[in-house]
Order: sequence, then C-alpha cells, then structure tokens
Amino acid sequence: MDKSKLAIAIPASIISDTPHLREKTSKIGLIARSAAIFRVHEIIIYPDNPRTKQAQELALIAKLLSYIETPQYLRKNLYKIEPDLQYAGILPPLRTPHHPSSGKNRDLKNGEYREGLILNQSKEGLIVDIGVQNTALLRERQFSIGERLTVQVITNGDRIEVQAVNRDYIPSYWGFQVKIESKTFGHMLQTEQFDLVISTARIADRFVDVANKIAERWNRAERVLVAFGAPARGLHEIVSDEGLRIEDVSDFVVNTVPQQGTATVRTEEALLATLAIFNLRFNL
Repeated sequence: MDKSKLAIAIPASIISDTPHLREKTSKIGLIARSAAIFRVHEIIIYPDNPRTKQAQELALIAKLLSYIETPQYLRKNLYKIEPDLQYAGILPPLRTPHHPSSGKNRDLKNGEYREGLILNQSKEGLIVDIGVQNTALLRERQFSIGERLTVQVITNGDRIEVQAVNRDYIPSYWGFQVKIESKTFGHMLQTEQFDLVISTARIADRFVDVANKIAERWNRAERVLVAFGAPARGLHEIVSDEGLRIEDVSDFVVNTVPQQGTATVRTEEALLATLAIFNLRFNL
C-alpha cells in the first residue's frame, strides 16, 4: 500500500472549449493516461461555473473516466451502447496492472489480483467473471449479482477460486477511482480531509522556490490533493466566486510551468507537466 494517496481535482468545464464529442473523448483519454502513469488514486470532478448548470459535463467526464478505468473484459457487461460512448474506441489503453493482457487460464497465477464481476450464484458461492476463459468461484455471498469487486486468485486448477480483497492493500498500483463533487471547489476543500492541498495557477509561487517546503509536508501526508483550474478561468477566479481566496483553502499555490511560451496552458497540459515534475521530486 502506498504511503501517500494522490488525488487530483479537475473542473467540469475542462471540456467546455471542445465542441465535438470525439475531441472531448480524446481529451479525457489523455487525462486518464496521465493519471495512470503517475499513480493517481482518485480523480475528483468539481463544478466550477456557478452561472451555468454543469450536470451534463460532470456526468460525461465521469462516465468516460470510469469507462477507461474499467478492464476491457468487464466493459461489455457494465456499460450499454449509448451516445456518450460512441467514440470510446479512440480511448487509449491504460495498461495498468489491473488491465491484464492475457485472458487465458494457463497464464493465471495463484496470488494474482483481478477485477471481477458477479455474474450469478450457485450452491457453492458466487460465479465471477475475472477475464479468463473460465469463470471463478467466490465462496462468499455478501456481494450482489452485477457488482464489481477486486479479487485474488487462491486456486487455479480444475476450478478457479478467488477471494475478495481490499484494493487499498494491493502492493501494485490498481487504477483510480472517479468522484463527482457536488460542492464548489472552495467549499469542498473546507469539508474534505486532505493532509496536503496544492493548487496550480499562473499567478503563484514558482515550484522550485517552495519544493522543499512541499516535500516536508508530502512525506508526512496520507492524502494529497493537486488541483487544476479551467481553460478560461484559473483557480483564483473560480474560488473568488465563492468569496474565498485560493491561498485560504490551499496549503501551497504553485506555478509548475513558469515562463510559458503560450498565452494559456490547457488543463490537460498542466496536469501532465505538474505530475511529471512532482514525480521527479516526490517519487509518486
């Protein structure tokens, strides 16, 4: 289990400047890949424009992120064919440990972890799809048909048997969870229990100037949040709508792309740049 669990917060309007669903899908795919590369545990999508209803944007982003995080062998049973997913084929594969490349029984190892889906029940227990040729038996009955869960292979012989496990205790990175936040950004930070909150902004301290101070806090933190603003408005503007200052709800406000050569840095670009820098400095 990792010492620090890293969460990122992205705004609902991250796709507002992208008119076509195909491009929206591509952008969310890039965000998901960046999150997986740098071992993000949770992606929080927050409403950032009180002047417009953002329920549709929040739902679309969450659906695409959840879809790409789901192992391929479970998608057909967990997702219906629907308009929001019509361009899902362009989403890049995550290739994380919980997206195994083999679907053959012979490649399955005792002790291996898998994501599974409860298909039905038998006299002996529950029947689980774990992405190989044969289904597995789970001798526990506290789960419901259609429920997704994380399991560990305990027997791979004439019959595959698995046991349910807590994904938090899996030694390898096991993907990210997706959360739609109903509260505005500032109010979320006033109620959520993060040990360290780092907001990114153009008007902020240069990362190199505060890196050592952040490192001291990071090494002691169990839950870390790194937050990003929207394409048209940064976190300063977003939080000011709530009558707050970004400095009042964040432990650090940093600029990770100083001396930028473009007028703006898109959220997905800032996310990739920031996590790359943090990975080098804090060993994500």
